[in-house]
Amino acid sequence: MKPFLRQQLERFPVRLQELDFFLSQPEVVNNMERFRELTREHAEVSEVAGRFQDFLQQEANLAQAREMLDDPEMADMAKEEIASLETELPALETELQTLLLPRDPDDVRNVFLEIRAGTGGDESALFAGDLLRMYTRYAERQGWRTELVSESEGEVGGFKEVVVRMVGEGAYGKLKFESGGHRVQRVPATESQGRIHTSACTVAALPEPDEAQAVQINPADLRIDTYRASGAGGQHVNKTDSAVRITHIPTGIVAECQDDRSQHRNKAKAMQVLAARIREKDRSERAAKDAAMRKGLIGSGDRSDRIRTYNFPQGRMTDHRINLTLYKLSFIMEGDLDEVVEALLLARRAEQLEELEVGMGAARS
Repeated sequence: MKPFLRQQLERFPVRLQELDFFLSQPEVVNNMERFRELTREHAEVSEVAGRFQDFLQQEANLAQAREMLDDPEMADMAKEEIASLETELPALETELQTLLLPRDPDDVRNVFLEIRAGTGGDESALFAGDLLRMYTRYAERQGWRTELVSESEGEVGGFKEVVVRMVGEGAYGKLKFESGGHRVQRVPATESQGRIHTSACTVAALPEPDEAQAVQINPADLRIDTYRASGAGGQHVNKTDSAVRITHIPTGIVAECQDDRSQHRNKAKAMQVLAARIREKDRSERAAKDAAMRKGLIGSGDRSDRIRTYNFPQGRMTDHRINLTLYKLSFIMEGDLDEVVEALLLARRAEQLEELEVGMGAARS
């Protein structure tokens, strides 16, 4: 094992002892937020410390087996043991490297998914509807709950813009790489000549902040408008101004909600979306600065990045960031996104491992 990696890992058993001590203190036990934070860290540190202990044990076993080579009666058994351990140790080391990778604390959160029609007119709005269906079908497969927050319907169907909240453990972590431009190539239903058109939508995945993490918004910076909800919902939505639109004046960011019959609940949901958008704006600006120094394979998640093409005539989906092409478009549009999501997560992990290796080299020099 490389010295720098070993030095990093040796800190974990020490930190575990510190956490055990802190979690036994009354002032921590009585502070629920602090207790929850330390408990979460304890679980993560415990996992790394445990696997590092396994590595050290296997390393000791290997040294012992090599000593046994000098004993003629034990040599054959020692060779078998050495061969097995020399296979297990590199795998354990790789696992430990992966465990050392920084974790995004937002990965466990719920997600707001925004889909907006782009170039392509009516066909783009129809494709936005198809993307919404794809993601909601994927959510069903994951056992997540979905809530439509706001929608602006297209003239011939689909959506000009739609925002859906997905509630489930790890929802953001699985969908965070969906942010960007999605291009579709197909023959529109309105095309009489059978010509293939290209249109596009943009997707943004925003982690839902909790109360402790939400940005502080000055009420004086908000303009709140109410209006009558549109779309399905019966006569009630046409008679009451239950829909809410909130504008954050300093940034111009807007959030709206018309999903609920209660204006109060719509306002609360719109505020959640607004807070998520403001927080995402800050994150995007930081990511842009980082990208100026290092352009990641996955990219910054900016809407302007064209990340994926859905080619219907050939039944093909291509993710341009990782050069992944799958000829199973009909299944993907039905929510079978597991292979895509897993490939993106693996690619990001490979990026992080490379960054860790670079960091180790810099530390050694």
